[in-house]
Amino acid sequence: MISSVRGLVLSALGSTVVVEVGGVGLAINVTPATALSARIGQELRLHTTLVVREDALTLYGFDSADELAVFELLTGVTGVGPKSGLGVLAVLSPDQVARAVADDDDAAFRKVSGIGPKTAKLIVLSLTGKLAVTAASAPNVARVAPSAVGESVLAALVGLGWSEKIAVQAVDETLAEAGDADKASVAVLLRLALGRLGPAQHTIGGRS
Repeated sequence: MISSVRGLVLSALGSTVVVEVGGVGLAINVTPATALSARIGQELRLHTTLVVREDALTLYGFDSADELAVFELLTGVTGVGPKSGLGVLAVLSPDQVARAVADDDDAAFRKVSGIGPKTAKLIVLSLTGKLAVTAASAPNVARVAPSAVGESVLAALVGLGWSEKIAVQAVDETLAEAGDADKASVAVLLRLALGRLGPAQHTIGGRS
């Protein structure tokens, strides 16, 4: 897997940049904004993912790790391919994607060429609980919830008797408030989530 690329820009046109790495020019698909900001002859560093198909190996590059993470979540949704995923990030920032999902606003995704109403609704449904909106640094700032930790806490809460809907909300709110959630352990985040839910809703030993 090619997780990042750094080198001199040989060309930048449309939604493709060519970056020279070790004497080899790599064509990388990017958002138009990234292509416009690239300067020929200057160094460019991108977070990348390699999409493997039967007839092609295609690199997609992003300015930030958040963009890459959201792209990978988007392309995990049925009906959303790499081209559509890149299209979403050409129109919406990671912050705006997270806000649209949190607000159940599928109309935001219908603005993207190639994404119809059904796919837009599926994006919102599929990404619910996977993106967190946090006010830790500024309003409307989003980050991707740490999947392994977040999913472990979610599974623990469901196993303790809470409904998945309530558990997802508790995990999202806990991750949003945790200052450095990606470094926190499952035990720490679970304790915080349990504190948020409160003992009155705790159903160990049976379900109501």
